[in-house]
Amino acid sequence: MASRTNKAAGFLVSLAAIGVAFIVIEGSNIESPASQESVSATSVAKQSNEPPNYALPAHDSEQQDDTRNSAAAQMQTTEQNSEAGDVDGDINSPSGGFSNSEWNAVRSAKKYLEMQGFSKKGLIQQLSSDAGDGYSLHDATVAVNSLTVDWNENAVRSAKNYLNMQGFSCKGLIEQLSSSAGDGYSHSEAEYGARQAGACD
Repeated sequence: MASRTNKAAGFLVSLAAIGVAFIVIEGSNIESPASQESVSATSVAKQSNEPPNYALPAHDSEQQDDTRNSAAAQMQTTEQNSEAGDVDGDINSPSGGFSNSEWNAVRSAKKYLEMQGFSKKGLIQQLSSDAGDGYSLHDATVAVNSLTVDWNENAVRSAKNYLNMQGFSCKGLIEQLSSSAGDGYSHSEAEYGARQAGACD
């Protein structure tokens, strides 16, 4: 009887040992929550080390291209104006290689041309005479030569101004426009002005 009891007890011990071994083996394949969190943290760390993607949308890239092209075109236009002797821009500061006195003469010349018609000779005289602005002949000449002016159209303006004040014959108006005591236009400019103003049939 005792022998049977001992065998039964030994059998139970063996079963218990097998169960423990099984639990140990299965437990080794189960990841703990802490290990899972460690893996996730490692994955996030790797992702954070990847360089960010700064690619711009297509429309933003096209807008930048348009801006660069516009700036290049504006720069080219500015260079062309400088080469042509264009003096438009900031009228309060010298540009285009002018001295201060030359630049002031340019400003005065532009102001006169805004008010009425002038011949080239007449405008230089107005700028340089003591009864006019008193610039040196050099400064006045540099200023007028720097401007792009249609002297024929100025002759038309002068002719119309005379006709608004009084009557003139075609010949008389041409003489008034072209004489040195008058406006100082060339004969061809004076004739053009008189005809365009309606003084000549």
